[in-house]
Amino acid sequence: MPPDKKLYASGEDYLEAVLVLQKEKGMVRSVDVARHMEVSKPSVCHAVATLRDGGFLTMDSDYFLHLTDVGRKVAEQIYEKHRFFTERLIEAGVDPETAERDACRIEHVISESSFQQLERDFASEKK
Repeated sequence: MPPDKKLYASGEDYLEAVLVLQKEKGMVRSVDVARHMEVSKPSVCHAVATLRDGGFLTMDSDYFLHLTDVGRKVAEQIYEKHRFFTERLIEAGVDPETAERDACRIEHVISESSFQQLERDFASEKK
């Protein structure tokens, strides 16, 4: 991540949404992100401008959004954490809807080193 650009949880959520939608649809526009996140189009436009200025994504002449290498790296890290925590919470008996919401909060506050340790511990338990 560029050292002069601080990425907040909401920005991470937008990058994650673009990644998920790209996996589902291939091409993504702001309106797709608005529907997926259940936010207004003006909110997405503001976020896209901020993320574009920060070097996390680009928009082409047809208004399709594309993650930059840095944006993709951040989005994949957040998405990996989201999936990990959602799955662990569901396995622990949390209903899927609550697990999704809670995972979305956890993914933003856990340090990378703590997350990697949890992943290692979980992988070794599964062996």
